[in-house]
Amino acid sequence: MNEAETRAELIDPALTAAGWGVIENSRIRREVIAPGRLIGNGKRAKADIADYVLVYRGEKLAVIEAKKRDLPDTEGLAQAKKYAEKLKTRFAYSTNGVGIYQVDMHTGKEGYINKYPTPDELWEATWLLSEVETSEANTWRDLFATIPFEDKSGTWEARYYQHNAIKYVLEAIAQGQNRILLTMATGTGKTFIAFQLAWKLFQSRWNLSYKPTRRPRILFLADRNILADQAFNAFSAFADDALVRIDPETIKKRGRVPKNGSIFFTIFQTFMTGKDEEGKPTPKFNDYPPNFFDFIIIDECHRGGASDESTWRGILEYFSPAVQLGLTATPKRQNNADTYAYFGEPVYTYALKDGINDGFLTPFKVREIETTLDEYIYSPDDDVIEGAIDDEKTYTETDFNRIIEIEERERYRVQLFMEEIDQNQKTIVFCANQDHALAVRNLINQMKINNNSNYCHRVTANDGKLGEQHLKNFQDNEKNIPTILTTSQKLSTGVDARNVRNIVLMRPINSMIEFKQIIGRGTRLYDGKDYFTIYDFVKAYEHFNDPEWDGEPQEPVKVTNRKARELPPNTDQNTPKERTEKTEDTTPKIIKVKLGDGKERTIQHQISTSFWSVDGKPITAAEFIEKLFGEIPELFKNETELRTIWSRPDTRKALLEGLSEKGYDAEQLTEISRLINAEKSDLYDILAYIAYAAVPISRRERVLAHKSLIFSKYVGKQQEFLDFVLDQYIKDGVEELDRSKLPQLLELKYHTIHDAIKELGSVANISEVFIGFQQYLYSHDIAA
Repeated sequence: MNEAETRAELIDPALTAAGWGVIENSRIRREVIAPGRLIGNGKRAKADIADYVLVYRGEKLAVIEAKKRDLPDTEGLAQAKKYAEKLKTRFAYSTNGVGIYQVDMHTGKEGYINKYPTPDELWEATWLLSEVETSEANTWRDLFATIPFEDKSGTWEARYYQHNAIKYVLEAIAQGQNRILLTMATGTGKTFIAFQLAWKLFQSRWNLSYKPTRRPRILFLADRNILADQAFNAFSAFADDALVRIDPETIKKRGRVPKNGSIFFTIFQTFMTGKDEEGKPTPKFNDYPPNFFDFIIIDECHRGGASDESTWRGILEYFSPAVQLGLTATPKRQNNADTYAYFGEPVYTYALKDGINDGFLTPFKVREIETTLDEYIYSPDDDVIEGAIDDEKTYTETDFNRIIEIEERERYRVQLFMEEIDQNQKTIVFCANQDHALAVRNLINQMKINNNSNYCHRVTANDGKLGEQHLKNFQDNEKNIPTILTTSQKLSTGVDARNVRNIVLMRPINSMIEFKQIIGRGTRLYDGKDYFTIYDFVKAYEHFNDPEWDGEPQEPVKVTNRKARELPPNTDQNTPKERTEKTEDTTPKIIKVKLGDGKERTIQHQISTSFWSVDGKPITAAEFIEKLFGEIPELFKNETELRTIWSRPDTRKALLEGLSEKGYDAEQLTEISRLINAEKSDLYDILAYIAYAAVPISRRERVLAHKSLIFSKYVGKQQEFLDFVLDQYIKDGVEELDRSKLPQLLELKYHTIHDAIKELGSVANISEVFIGFQQYLYSHDIAA
C-alpha cells in the first residue's frame, strides 16, 4: 500500500470518524507552508508541504505527517515537528495509517494514542486554561475565531507566518495585554496583517470595555504619507464610511479633526501641527479624548514613535488607554532599545533570512566595488573651483558629496554601474543628499542607451507631487519608464516596487535599521525575478558581517583595509553639504575640485561578488567555493563517478538539481567559472576543479580532444549531425546537451523533425546517438 492509498483507505476515514470535515467549522487541508527558496532559472528548492493540517474555527491546531503503511509509524515525526513549529500548532502527529504518534509541542510530551481527538477535544487541549488565563480571554478567543479572514473572494490568503502573527496578537489582546510588538522583515506583508487584525476586531465588536457593545475605533499611525496612503488603500474591503484619512487639508477645511468613522489613518506630523486661537502651535491630537481610540497600529515604530526622546512619544502616551501594536522590521538592538522597552518583547518574529529561505522573499548578491578615488588628498595639479581645501586632510566617503565634490569621481562611478547593470531593469540609486541625487540623475541620463527622456528621475522631498507621480509610475509593473530612480532618504522605506532588480549604494549607510530597510526595496517577489543585485560603492557590505544583521550573532568577518591608492595624492571631489534640521542658515561653501589633466583616465576599480548562503548569511565567491567543496562528496564519491554522472543527460540533470537545492544554482556556478578564469569551460570542469583541483579545459579544447573518438563510433550523416551539436555546445555550453534540447537542435539543423528522421533514422535511433555520444565527450583517457 503506497502513501496515497494509505491516506485514502486508513487515515482519511479515521479523521472523518473523529468528526474532522464533518463537524461545523472543522477542516482538513493539505497545506503548502512555504514554496521553497528561489534557486535560479525560475526554479525553487523543495517546498514545505504538510500532508494534513487540522483546522477548527479558523485556527490551525495540528499537523499530521503521513507515510505508507509499510514504513514505521514515526518515520514522518521529524517532518511533523518541523511543520508544527512553523505553523505554531500545539500538536504534531506521525502515522502510517495504523499507529498514531502524538507530540505536544508545548510540554514536550509524546507517545501513542488510539484515535484522533475530535475538533472540540483538540481545541480544548490547545487552549488549556492556565493559572493566569481568565474566562474573559476564552470568550474573546472564541469570538475572534468566529470571524473568518477577509479573503477578497478567494484572492487573498494569509501566508503561514502572517497567520501566526495575527494569532499571537489576538491572543495577547484576549489576555488583556495593552502594548504589543511584531517584528517582521520588510516585504513580508505587515499591512496585510494590520488589515486582518482590524477586520477581526471590527467584525467581533471588540473594544476597550471588552464587551461587544460597539465597534472599535482604530488608528493606523505612520511617519510618512506614502505609508498611510498605502494602508488606507489596502483597507478597501471596509465600507467607505468606516475609513477616515486624517490630513491637514481636511482639518483646515472642517476646522476640526474628523471623528465620524471607525478606521483612521494619519501620520505623526499631522497630529503635531496645529494652532490655537492665538496662532500658537498646539498639537492636534489633543482634540481627541485620550480614550477615543481602542486600538492603535504604529507602523515602522522603531523610527521614533516609541523613543524616550521623541516628540512623537507624547502622542502614544496621550492615547495610553488604547491597546497599541508596534510594527517593526528591526530586531532588538542598542539603538532601538526604547522601542522594545515601550512595547515589550515581540509576540512573534519573522526574519529576513526566514523569508528568503522559505521563498517568500527574493535572495540577492552583492557586487562590492572599490576605486582608487574612494579617498582623496589634495594635489597642486588639481583645480579648486570653489571653497577652501584642506591640503593635509584625507577626504573619505563620509565627506564626498557633503563637503567636497569631484565630478570626475561621480561620473566614473555612474559609468561603472551603468555598464554592469541591465539598463532595462528597474534600479534605485541611493545618493548622499538631494543635490547629489540630482547630479547622479543627470549623469545617468547622459550615459543611458535608452532614448526615452523620462528614463531616470530624481525622487526626493524637493520633487514634491511630481516626484510622487514618478514614483507611482516606477511602482507600476506594467510600465518600463522611469527605469531608474535616484534618491537620498525618501525611498529607503515605503516603496512597494516588486520588480526592482538593482540597488546602487553611493552613500554611507551607518544605521543597521536603514540598511535593512534599503535591502527590503529589492526583496519583494516578482515573476521571473530570481534574485536582485546590490552594487555597493561604500562598504555597506560590512553590515552583513555585523552580528546585528539577522538571526543569531556570528563572529564578525574581518575586512582588510583598502590597498594603498595607486593614484598620487591629488584626487578631487565635489559634494554639496547635506542640510538637516540642525543645519544653520549659512552653510560652509562646498569644496569643488576638478582633477588635473589625464587623471580621470587613471582611475581604476576592483569588483568582487558575494552570494547569500542557504543559512542566511552572505558569502564571497571564494567562500562559496570552499562551502561547495564540502558539499560535493555527498553528491558523488570520486572523479570517476562525477564523470559517469556527467556523461548522461538524465543523471547530469539530477546532479544539477541537487546542487541547486543546496543553494548552488547555475548563476553561482557561472560566477565561479569567472573566478577561476574558466568562463568557456564546461560546468563539469568547474566541479572537477573545485573537488579535485583538475585543471579546466575549454569546451572547444574538449571537443578537439574527443572528436576523433566520437566520430569513430558513428558514421556519415550521424557525424554531420554530431558536428553540428558540438558546435552548439562550444558556443552555448552543456545546456545544449540536455535531452529537452534535442527537438530544437533537430529543427535548427534540419528545419523539421520529419526531415531529420529521413536523414538520421527513427526518433529512437536519433535519441540513442544524441545520448550515447556524450560518454565519449567526457571520456577519461583522452581528457587526461
